[in-house]
Amino acid sequence: MQTKIIGSVLPVLEVELQPGEGLVGVPEALSWMSGGVTLHTSLGAGGGGGLLGLVSRAVSGAGLVTTEFRASEGAGLVGFAARLPGQIIELDVAGGSYLVHRHGFLCGTSGIVVASGLQQNLGAGVFGGDGFVLQKIEGSGKAFVELGGEIVKYDLAAGQSIMVHPGHVGLFDQSVNFEITSLRGVHSTFFASGDLFMARLTGPGRVWLQTLTLPGLAHSISHYLPKQG
Repeated sequence: MQTKIIGSVLPVLEVELQPGEGLVGVPEALSWMSGGVTLHTSLGAGGGGGLLGLVSRAVSGAGLVTTEFRASEGAGLVGFAARLPGQIIELDVAGGSYLVHRHGFLCGTSGIVVASGLQQNLGAGVFGGDGFVLQKIEGSGKAFVELGGEIVKYDLAAGQSIMVHPGHVGLFDQSVNFEITSLRGVHSTFFASGDLFMARLTGPGRVWLQTLTLPGLAHSISHYLPKQG
């Protein structure tokens, strides 16, 4: 299996599969593929045998939705394009684990497990009806995630912490402690309660922050959309 990330603003991940090789990805992230690649989508609770059972995307209580891409007739090519301006990151997962924002996971090789890592209601108007959600990536193999905008990395020492708006939390090591706190009395058009929610990340471990957030982008363009009613 050979992988290549093309582009810098709206990158795409291309995966070249040798005959018989396969990977599991998010169905809505598929951009293109060659004719020799076959697809099989599984709907259910996950955790079954085979390659499909290696990825469990039980996020926000929804059923498992995974697609296996397999080169069944010679070599094959599969492309996953970023859905927002940003970057695609390759992770070597070897016994450890990561937590990534709710739309971060693109695809993974055999041995990668993805499940719900955290879900907390911070206001449906900002993060959707399911609230703030993180995906947990673990197992053994390679995983590919997408982050929005530019990426700022911090290597936090033990006990060192940083306060971040939850939407800018892109990815972090499992060793990093994550908790949501509120700054009372801060009035925001996002939060009707008057509280500003922040994420406190405490080391040790690496944190990847993203400068572009989907809620922020949606809020910015909402002023230019036709009003309903």
